[in-house]
Amino acid sequence: MQDDEQLLIPIKQFLKVETPQAWIEKAKLEENQTALLVDHMICELKAAQTAMLLIRRYAVDKQSGDALMAWLTPYKDFVYRKQGDWKLLANNSLSKNIVAKTNTPYSQQLIDKMVLLIKEELHHFYQVTEIMQARNISFDFVGSSRYAKEMLSHVRTHEPETLIDKLICSAYIEARSCERFAKIAPHLDPVLNKFYLSLLRSEARHYQDYLALAELISDKDITQRIVFFGEVEAELITRPDSDFKFHSGYPEELL
Repeated sequence: MQDDEQLLIPIKQFLKVETPQAWIEKAKLEENQTALLVDHMICELKAAQTAMLLIRRYAVDKQSGDALMAWLTPYKDFVYRKQGDWKLLANNSLSKNIVAKTNTPYSQQLIDKMVLLIKEELHHFYQVTEIMQARNISFDFVGSSRYAKEMLSHVRTHEPETLIDKLICSAYIEARSCERFAKIAPHLDPVLNKFYLSLLRSEARHYQDYLALAELISDKDITQRIVFFGEVEAELITRPDSDFKFHSGYPEELL
């Protein structure tokens, strides 16, 4: 656990607030763990989709973009249409090499980091699904939480600032995920405890990759934007929230 604590130091410094204890108290209740697993599964898919959309919009031609879309289609079919065999997702992989745009200086760096991230998020998706199947957990469509939507509502509307802001938002989302995995793992059964602790290293790297890309793409210092989104994120995490999800705020009923 000492290595994990070292890993979490920069994440705790990056985030403006820690997860409220009230959220942890609710999350550790056995009756709420099904909802968390379902939301976690969908969050992994959304994280992969976010990375894929960034590559498609900013870094590749249409043919490579179509290959990325095809890569994610079986996962989307499973979640949103209840189609396909979840076991086949274990061996699903990108079908072709992704070719970078030659006229965008950061294309290859964006592709390299985001393709690795997508692979890891889809592997995590499969792992969550495997746990759910072992526990006979079924799921219906789960709507998005306010968290990511409200974060992204502050993104600027002109490039490259739009991309820079999206990367910073994604860094906070990944960092918060990592912090929450660490917060709830000690309160869960051995299977979930081991699983959530196993995610810490990749999630910690994901937030760093997003920040590194934002710094690479910007020709200006981005400290003020990082601080700004940190304050937005902290307000969302501590604000009373009637919904309960992996990135929800302070449980309203516990006020």
